Amino acid sequence: MFANQRVLIIGTVWPEPDSSAAGSRMMQLIALFKQEGASVTFASSASNFEYSEDLKSLDIETELIKINDSGFDEFIKKLNPQVVLFDRFMTEEQFGWRIVEQCPDAIRVLDTEDLHSLRYGRHKALKQGRTFTERDLYSDKARREIASIYRCDLSLIISDFEYELLTSFFKIDTDLLHYIPFMFEEINSNQQNKFPSFDERQHFISIGNFLHEPNWDAVKYLQSDIWKSIKKQIPEAELHIYGAYSSPKVEQLHNEKEGFCIKGRAESAEEVIRSAKVLLAPIRFGAGLKGKLVDAMKCGTPSVTTAIGTEGMTKDQVWGGEVAETPEQFVKKAIDLYSNPKKWSTAQKTGFSLFNSLFSRDRHHQNLKNKISFISSNLSEHRKKNFIGSMLLQNTLQSYKYMSKWIEEKNKNL
Repeated sequence: MFANQRVLIIGTVWPEPDSSAAGSRMMQLIALFKQEGASVTFASSASNFEYSEDLKSLDIETELIKINDSGFDEFIKKLNPQVVLFDRFMTEEQFGWRIVEQCPDAIRVLDTEDLHSLRYGRHKALKQGRTFTERDLYSDKARREIASIYRCDLSLIISDFEYELLTSFFKIDTDLLHYIPFMFEEINSNQQNKFPSFDERQHFISIGNFLHEPNWDAVKYLQSDIWKSIKKQIPEAELHIYGAYSSPKVEQLHNEKEGFCIKGRAESAEEVIRSAKVLLAPIRFGAGLKGKLVDAMKCGTPSVTTAIGTEGMTKDQVWGGEVAETPEQFVKKAIDLYSNPKKWSTAQKTGFSLFNSLFSRDRHHQNLKNKISFISSNLSEHRKKNFIGSMLLQNTLQSYKYMSKWIEEKNKNL
């Protein structure tokens, strides 16, 4: 499908697979295109390279681009990609209209990462101390995100929960959507038997990029409402908290006496998760799939999380660990899982089973190739059916276009 084709990926940031689940997701998509013989160019306006993947060593061309700059038009016209992937809806807003003008036949794909409007709505409800409802989805952010989905030929949805939300609540045609979660090789029984056993592990772990608000909220919640009660009943246990981009507000929570240990960036997330007995993730808002919980299943580490944490990663309500919603439930279930070898072993096996059934790389690779191939062969008809998208392209994008040109002219005079 992608052999001898040029794929352009426009990223909000340069991918950091060791720092975030979004970075890992992006590298998985890049690997798919490369495996199928595509030439891949990754472009971004971000300036931070310190922890980003060395794309050039992977034979991926890179391009530093500017927002609100007509120089991008020349770049894209010369590159002439057959597929353009935007890593978030904000990137599509900034560059989508330029792709339409310069490369109208390029298939435009949006990787939503997660539904930002869903995460935003849940956060708003939490801050206001109330239960999230569908009303919280009616926001400016949702209107922007859904408009971006319509303007693209295809949007990649990481969670089946969000796929259902888009089709049933927002009434988006399934022709415009494709469910594709994280993608991994399956873990066979021989590999599973080599993981550290219950007795070889110790301590609890929490991990997640501190720049991501749901992760920072979970750490504060652990410190204020959960950990002290666990520590009281298991005095020898510690909670090791890892995450990229810590700050003074994070590090000031470090308390060795209480066993609440801020460890900062992990050189290898899998290594520290694999050595822990239980992963704690009291996620109170968010969206998409939670990379830390996928990694926990991959590493054979049972977890305690919330219903939001398990979203898109269960089958028949089965989970590789425990699900809790209140601090009291969380404490009780964390202690039980940490102290009960039989329950721990059952949870680990369930996690392996879920991991293999949900994230099979070969199956998801083939499904995405088939979807893009079909759209490519029927692009004109596909776009004709998407009347709302064509309407938004004709009208809404004019505002982005002329605003961008106005900003560019304004900047020239500074």
